[in-house]
Amino acid sequence: MKALKAILFFLTIASSSFGQDFEGKVIYRNEYTSKISNLSSEQFTSMMGTTQIYLLKGGDYKSLTNGTFAQWQLYINKDNKLYNKMSHSPTVFWLDGAVNTDEILKVEINKEVTEVLGYLCDELIFTCKSGIKKYYFSSKIKIDPKLYEQHKYGNWNEILLRTNGLPLKMILDSTQFSVVSTATEITSEKLDSKIFELPEGIKVEKSQ
Repeated sequence: MKALKAILFFLTIASSSFGQDFEGKVIYRNEYTSKISNLSSEQFTSMMGTTQIYLLKGGDYKSLTNGTFAQWQLYINKDNKLYNKMSHSPTVFWLDGAVNTDEILKVEINKEVTEVLGYLCDELIFTCKSGIKKYYFSSKIKIDPKLYEQHKYGNWNEILLRTNGLPLKMILDSTQFSVVSTATEITSEKLDSKIFELPEGIKVEKSQ
């Protein structure tokens, strides 16, 4: 159960310049290292997927992976809920975006640390109860933090409050695993709002 919660936590949690708030698609490459004795890094990576497609429009987002276990996560802003679809169940399980289970103990910001896809990125470091989280972001990929001020789960509101932008690289560490997630493609485009709706007729339950 702890490993599943850590996985859901991560899923919440990737041209020259976008003058307005970013809308479009970001593709991330994910590299996992397992810290679970009975699960190798290769098995963990297969479960979670090496590729994550992140779609963003306004205050909504959807994340899709090529993993054998994790399939997709959908955040619907008006509900302030995160809906998670796993391969082992036909049911979609939701989490309350207003509930945060991970406390931030220390915050650091370092300027111009690395470059991702030609964007010079600053580094935001959160030392949390669950581990150390590093986010690399560019001011050119803008996100309005007000859109996500109620999205406390995964400290997403706190991340955007300090960065005003979408992370292009993340290094996340927990007791179950660590992951390096790096953007390999960024496409600014208008997306259909229907992408950010739950499939019709699908069973939905609160995650325990």
